[in-house]
Parts: sequence; structure tokens; C-alpha cells
Amino acid sequence: MTPLKPLTETLPTRTSRNLGSPDKCNAVLVSVALAYGIFRKVFSRRSAIYAVSGTGLAAAGDYWYLNSGPAHPSSTKKRDRLARLRASESADEFDLLVVGGGATGAGVAVDATSRGLKVALVERDDFSAGTCSKSTKLVHGGVRYLQKAVFELDYGQYKLVREALYERKIFLQTTPYLSAMLPIMLPIYKLQMYDILAGKENMETSYIMSKGKALETFPMLKSDGLVGALVYYDGQHNDSRMNTALIMTAVKTGATIANYCEVTRLRKDDSGRLNGPKVKDTLTGDEWNIRAKGIINATGPFSDDLLSLDNPAHKPIVQASSGIHITLPNYYSPRKMGLLDPSTSDGRVIFFLPWQGNTIAGSTDAPAADTRDPSAKEEEIRWVLDEIRRYLSSDIKVRRGDVLSAWSGLRPLVRNPNASSTEGLVRNHMIHVSESGLMTIAGGKWTTYRAMAQETVDEAVRVFQLGDHIKSGCVTDTLRLVGSDGWSRNMFIGLIQRFGLETEVAKHLSENYGDRAWTVCELAAPTGLNWPIHGIRLSSLYPYLEAEVRYAVRYEYAQKATDVLARRTRLAFLNVQAAVDALPRVIDIMADELDWSRSRKAEELRDSMEFFESMGLSPVTIVPTPPAQTYAKQIWEKVENALWGGVSGSQKALYARARFEPGEVGTLRAAFEKYASDEKISTTDVINVLKEVPGYEDVSRKDYDYVLEEAGFQSRESVDFDEFVEICGNLKEVSFKLLPAMEHRKLSTRIPVEKSGGGV
Repeated sequence: MTPLKPLTETLPTRTSRNLGSPDKCNAVLVSVALAYGIFRKVFSRRSAIYAVSGTGLAAAGDYWYLNSGPAHPSSTKKRDRLARLRASESADEFDLLVVGGGATGAGVAVDATSRGLKVALVERDDFSAGTCSKSTKLVHGGVRYLQKAVFELDYGQYKLVREALYERKIFLQTTPYLSAMLPIMLPIYKLQMYDILAGKENMETSYIMSKGKALETFPMLKSDGLVGALVYYDGQHNDSRMNTALIMTAVKTGATIANYCEVTRLRKDDSGRLNGPKVKDTLTGDEWNIRAKGIINATGPFSDDLLSLDNPAHKPIVQASSGIHITLPNYYSPRKMGLLDPSTSDGRVIFFLPWQGNTIAGSTDAPAADTRDPSAKEEEIRWVLDEIRRYLSSDIKVRRGDVLSAWSGLRPLVRNPNASSTEGLVRNHMIHVSESGLMTIAGGKWTTYRAMAQETVDEAVRVFQLGDHIKSGCVTDTLRLVGSDGWSRNMFIGLIQRFGLETEVAKHLSENYGDRAWTVCELAAPTGLNWPIHGIRLSSLYPYLEAEVRYAVRYEYAQKATDVLARRTRLAFLNVQAAVDALPRVIDIMADELDWSRSRKAEELRDSMEFFESMGLSPVTIVPTPPAQTYAKQIWEKVENALWGGVSGSQKALYARARFEPGEVGTLRAAFEKYASDEKISTTDVINVLKEVPGYEDVSRKDYDYVLEEAGFQSRESVDFDEFVEICGNLKEVSFKLLPAMEHRKLSTRIPVEKSGGGV
């Protein structure tokens, strides 16, 4: 065998110098040869092929997992879910039955099932149909409580802020695709304490902006008197989508869940202890019994209804308070900055926030009855608009007609029934157990739903003696909700590349469905265009797809058109007119999925239009239709008017923002010219002119004065024809509904700090 040459003889001069002596080079070469021999021994050609193939299969598996969407429940059909509920009557009973499918009820179900308990949940309407879909959309640490905590040395308020800040951190970590940080601008005072209290739970440190930077960031602001701004960070989320994620997480961890199931009676044993309810399917009328060791009342503003079933002599514990919000076009605020006015004209607090591509503003506070779909009062809407005018630039006309939707949510403020009559409402939430064993959790707010659920399940385990049934303690502080595991901030790019979606649509799906967006896209029909390839929209104005309707029915328990348009998607909250436009198509898709009859489709049409009226959609005037017309035809004509602004028969209704009918502008011009002098008329004469124009006879002085101020004409002595037409258009926008006016004294009541964040 030829002896080895020194390595230096085979290397360039520079390398040889670096390696050193020939002996050292030979040692290096021997080491290399030995390593190569070991590699050949361990990694044969066959094993190398196996290793490469295994790596390829693993990579392919990862790609499939990230691009196929998550597993879904074996059956989401309602008949199968109801069969599991019925089975408790003859088979093993449930450990817990939760009544109420809002944030609190869904949170309790997630907590209990993740501990190993057998749980059922029933909801009278749809999940988040009440308070939980009508919030301010903030996951906030309680900035509004600081005034009382610091300046009144209120330790209770301090504890609320600390708890909320801790829960806010968990909220954003367990469902990252549905929640995010939002910087909020406000006047400079009292907020540096927020960072101190937040400590390690703080998202970002608040900072001060100069006047110029504030106007650059928020150019809509009024510059007069502005000296600067303070920016702090809070969380923002999509409330009803978050509620749906909680429901689906509860299902994933083992809960049996049904919406549109109402508790009609509470059954008791011979000792007077509850052993289960009688429930009714509100869509079919079927009734049956459910057996459970413990019943938890998590019905929010409607807690007293269930408590009254338990004890007819029960004294109410919930004092409902309504807070209204309005949606405005996106040009009213920057896309990445909110605004808080902590001291409005009457001392209340108002938020002005970008959300889902539009701008929302609110909230108010007024006593309210516990109705299912409360409507925003016209006086409250105008108050919010007036406050917006106060801090926006004078060259921005804040118009009533810019309100795309308006809704009212009920805050469930509660009183502890065990407290003395002199004590007021509880600041946060309350857990109460009746003599028969009905456990009620009421009060609180979205931010602290998880802590409320944990406390409730802890108490339920003790009261109902379920210690032997649990497998672990509470894990919800680290349990990531459905949609979070395979999600990343750049996931939308994969959706675009695989399905040929528009960027706006892909981002929307990623940020509202998380890793389940892949499954939504699998249901998306081809557009027939070169681009986008997939994704037919429900509305050209918003990124919602027809595929989302099918997904909501198949995988998210949607049973009605309003479930889809208001809560699985948020179209009704963003633009109620766009929701009306999409309604016929949504009904057609759901009819195809659920095999609806023609009568059921007509029922959905009627019910949806009634719901949209609670979202700010209302007729001008409806002239009674002759009795010869059928009711179904009346409903259809109503929708035709809504969709196309047409007039059918003698029924005339306008569901939309102001528009002039053919010939109406000519009629206005003739009336204007009759009173005009030098092509202008006096502002004091305008209302008299309108009294002679058909359709304007009932315009009130109050509405007229409001429109003058809205248009900026209140100090003008006269207006020209174009300005006259603008006034008429605005009058049509603000006068389309005759509402009982609320007393301004009641409306303008200052919101106590301890009430200002409760529940909504």
C-alpha cells in the first residue's frame, strides 16, 4: 500500500503554512479518514435513503398539517347533539349543565371540560346573541377605574385593575389570532399609573406625543388648543368570534352543546334539590329532560328569569343598563390608533376605535329592560355624534347619514342577594347558590371571563361534590383556544398562494378563523376570474365569503341567517344595509345546507329584517297595504324596497340612507324658487318651504335645528339651492324613524366609574 504523503505536499502553500508541521497534517488526515469510515459504517447508502425519505415525509406531513385545517367534531348536526342531551335521562347524567352560551357560560364549559368533568351547555338563542356580541370590542385593563382607585384611595378598584391587567395578558396569549394590541390616544393625565400597575403584564409602555406627531398620527383631530397626547395600549378583539372559539374549544374538550334550546322548567327531587331542567328546542318545539348533578346559571342580563323558575318569590338581582355603539366609515379614524375622551360634555366616557375596517364609537349608559334585541335610541345616537364633533376637525362633517349601523348592549350589573339592602351593586361579578342548589354567576366583563369561569368551577366542584370526577386543576391560563395552534401572523400568505385569494380576504380569514381558515377556503367556490381564483364575496364592500356561510352551518352550529350575518361574520355590525343586501344569498346557501322549505325561507326573511331594525335599519313610513295582498308578499316587497329602493303597489318604504326618488329634486327646486331671493332663501324660511313639499310635511323643528348644526349652517342667514338640497337629504337621514325621545336629563347621567366597564 502506498504510504500516505504529508498533507502539506497536497495543499497550496498558504494552507500548508496554516496547518503547521507534516506530523500534525498527517494526524489531521487520519482523523478525517477515521470519521469517514465511521460515517460509512453507520450511514450506509440504504440508511441514507431512509433518512432522506423520513425527512421528506416529515416535511410533507408538516406541510399537510399546516395546510389542511384542524380536525372537527365527528358530528356537528343538531340532531346528534340533541340526542346526546336526551341520553342523560336514561344513561349517565352530566356533572354540570351550563345555561347560557355567552362568554361566561362558554368559559365555564371550557374550564370544566378541561378538568375532566362531563358538561352540557344549552343556549336559548344563539351563542353571544346578547351582551357578548355588542361590546366595545376592548380587552381592557380597566383604565377608567384608575381615577377612583388613585384619587379616592379605593383599594377595591385597584384590585380590579390588577386582575384585569393579568387576565388581559392571558386573553391575548390564548387566542392570538382574534386579539391584538391597540394604541389609544387620550388627554395627558392620570395614565402613567397604568404602566406601574400593569408591571410585567403591560403590553407596551405608554408615551407622550407632541401636537405635531398627534396630528400626523390622527389627522382627523381638532388642532385648536391641542398641546399633545398620551398614548397607552389596550387589547382589542372580535367578541362574537371569540365566543365561538370558546364554544368550539368546549366541544373539542368534550362538552355537549346546543343553541336554540331553552330551559322551560327546573326539576327537583323530594328534598327540594335540583336534579335537572326540562328544555325545549325553540326551532321545532320538541321538549325533553336533562339530568345533571349541578346547574349553573350563566345567562347574564337574563339571570333573573332562571332564578324565578327556581323560586317564584325571588327578588331581582340584575339591573340592566344599556350602552349603545355606532359604526362609522373607516375615514373617521386611523387604522391603527384609537381615541378615548375621558371627559365628555356631560362627564361621560367615550371610545372612538378602528375595528374590522370601519370605526366604532360609544358608549352611553341608561337604564333598560332585559329585552332580547334592544335598539339604540335616536337621542343616544345623536349624543355620540355630537361628542365626535367636539374633537374632530371642523372641516369634517359628522353626519347622521354616515352611521352604518347602531346597536345597544345590556350590561348585567348585579346586586348580591345575600347582602344588606343598603349595599349597592357589586363592582365586578358575583357567585350565588340558591337553597335548591342553582348556582348563578353574573356580572363581570369580557376581559375577566376566564377568571370568573375558574372561580365558578372551583365553587361548583365544592358545592356539587365533584372532586372525584376531576382529573386536573384549572388549565385555562395556558389552554390555547381552537384556531390558535397552527396559526401565525404570516399564515395569510399561504392562503393566497394556495387558493388564489385577495390579500384583504386572506388576512380577514386568518385573523378571524386562525388555522381553521384552511377549512373555510376548502369550501370556497371558484370565481371564474383570472384573479382572485377562489372566494366569492357576500358583499363587494367587505371581505366576507359565501364559503363562510357553509362553514358556519357545518362547523359552528349556525341555525339562522342572523347567526351568520351578525355573529359568525360581523356584516350586520359593520354595515346593516350591506347585511340586507347579502340576506337573500345567505338564505339560499343555508337553505341548501339545511334543506329549508319555502315557508322556512320566508320566516328567515321576516325574522332577519326585524333583527336588522334593532341594528339601526328602519323604515321612513309604511302606508298600509290593501288586505288583498298576502303577508308573504308584503314581506318580500319590504325586502325589495330595502335592496333596490323600489316602490311596489301602495306600500312605500325606504331601508337605506337618504336617497331622492325620481322627480323629487325637481319638486324641491320648484318650492325653493317660489321663495328664493337672489337665488337664496332664509334659513328661517326653509322649514316653512318644506311644509309644502310632499313627504316633508311632518319635519319637526328639533330635527331641522339638528340638521342645520350637523351641516354647519346654524349661523347662516340664508342658503343656496345646493345647500337647501343638502339640508333636505340630511333631514331624510335623521327623520326616517319616529322614536320616543328620551329625556336629556336621564340620557346625560354621568356613568359611575365602577359601572363604566361592567359587562360590555
